[in-house]
Amino acid sequence: MEATVPSAEHDPPQDPPQDRVARIQAEWRRERPDLDVTPQGVIGRLHRLADRLGAELRLVYDGYGLGEGEFDALCALRRAGEPFERAPGELAAHTMVTTGAMTKRIDRLERAGLVTRRRSDDDQRGRIVALTTAGRELVDRAFTDHMRNERRLLDLVTPEEAAALETLLTGWLSRLEE
Repeated sequence: MEATVPSAEHDPPQDPPQDRVARIQAEWRRERPDLDVTPQGVIGRLHRLADRLGAELRLVYDGYGLGEGEFDALCALRRAGEPFERAPGELAAHTMVTTGAMTKRIDRLERAGLVTRRRSDDDQRGRIVALTTAGRELVDRAFTDHMRNERRLLDLVTPEEAAALETLLTGWLSRLEE
């Protein structure tokens, strides 16, 4: 008896392969049918996406010998405009870290010759952190590569998907931060 090969036009449609989050949800639905696990579909995927994006972004920072926090501090100084300086507390606020964490970052950047610290002209007790020429040159190169990398990552979705995602995330974050 000759075996017949089903034609593609008569094959039943295949379910798309399940990702890790869908498999976890299926297991929870089996084990806890009393719970609604649909939030895991969004939250779980956002969490996994954030981890993956973070790893991809760190590739650029690592290439410049910077940690993510050091990169953020250099960018906050560069965004300040001429003369590329801010008080440590202002830097902490612009990078959303504690002043203690910022002090450690500034120490590392100062040792690397990328920033300097001086007394504030207005308040001799206060300090000002400024980019050095080497710091400005480094952050300009690193930020250029960072933007190329973010473009590469965002190009994995269509422009319409990216716009919709930005709108959704902006609204969600705004409500969460209220």
